[in-house]
Amino acid sequence: MRIKVGSQNDVKVGAVREAIRDYNFLSNAEVSGLEVSSEISEQPKSLDETIRGAMNRARNAFQNCDYSFGLEDGLMKVPNTKTDYMNVCACAIYDGQNYHVGLSSAFEYPYDVTRLVFDEGLDINQAFHRVGLTENPKVGSAEGAIGILTHGRLLRKEYTKQAITMALIHVENSEKY
Repeated sequence: MRIKVGSQNDVKVGAVREAIRDYNFLSNAEVSGLEVSSEISEQPKSLDETIRGAMNRARNAFQNCDYSFGLEDGLMKVPNTKTDYMNVCACAIYDGQNYHVGLSSAFEYPYDVTRLVFDEGLDINQAFHRVGLTENPKVGSAEGAIGILTHGRLLRKEYTKQAITMALIHVENSEKY
């Protein structure tokens, strides 16, 4: 069995490799990353855009494989939060006919980060670097913003695996959906 991940980000590809180990029908799959377009903005600013980006990545990565996985982090409007927005990771698994979508838990960025994303069009990597929360300009390929904000208690790979596990509910229980 072959699985393609619509990204060459080691965190995303590694999250898929680790998440599928718990599934007998996927545990022996060959997993590889493929750089594809999400066909959305660099920094998604709505839940709809985030899910569309994950679905586009999955569809665009579906090449010579049984399943393709698209992963996309983005902001979504959430009432009663300090900044009005939270980050969520979306996973879309594509089997050539159907999409299976799952989401991670959500968390809020500091006000200054959210402001830079909306006011100056920065992505999260750039905003975290600009406000001095990291010296790594590609924090999304490392511990992620979640790793910084939780002081290492939850790293991006584990956070991403949440969305993958939620999407795999549909694949593993397809007869129910």
